[in-house]
Amino acid sequence: MTVLDRRKFILEQTRIHPVPHAPSLSLYLADESVDLWRMGEEELEELGIPSPFWAFAWAGGQALARYILDNPECVQGKHILDFASGSGLVAIAAMKAGASSALAADIDSFASDAALINARLNHVTIQVTTEDLLERPLKAYDLVCCGDVFYDAHMTERVLKWFETADKSRQSSILVGDPQRSYFPASRLKHLQTYEIPVQRELEDMETKKTSVYTYCHY
Repeated sequence: MTVLDRRKFILEQTRIHPVPHAPSLSLYLADESVDLWRMGEEELEELGIPSPFWAFAWAGGQALARYILDNPECVQGKHILDFASGSGLVAIAAMKAGASSALAADIDSFASDAALINARLNHVTIQVTTEDLLERPLKAYDLVCCGDVFYDAHMTERVLKWFETADKSRQSSILVGDPQRSYFPASRLKHLQTYEIPVQRELEDMETKKTSVYTYCHY
């Protein structure tokens, strides 16, 4: 059995919730009332569904969204890339804060569909792509936002190499939101702001998680 109608699945398996640290925005998120909350890896695999990272408001994305809403000048009139976008939260926050455009990029088709659904919920328009952007040089977006991408060694290595492919003559600004997960590259990041982010205990083993926004330092 596989899920053929991704949009229907997303709407059935999520509920509308305000984003805890950016309550002016809302997302379709999984909670205890839906089956998705209790599904294990084997059941998801049987349905043909990758791990549903799009169904949760992760700490790094919440921190980036809060930072953008509090500092709209960093996105106003700019073309924004929300890399590994999940729910599309950061792209949505960027459009709310006055960005010219926002592209939510995630290799999971469910995430792209969820991002479009969430954008409509928040009355903004975004673009989406499922292309693996790490496979080609980083385009000269005005701002690249990356939340919770340093979760394993392989991903961290790929992302850092990708950052270095930016055209140095039109170097993209890069913002990172991260609660200092296991492979956090501290030496390459400059701290901007720290927040106490409300998170789901079932995901993070705590109710709040200290999470910071950083800018990437090119050498």
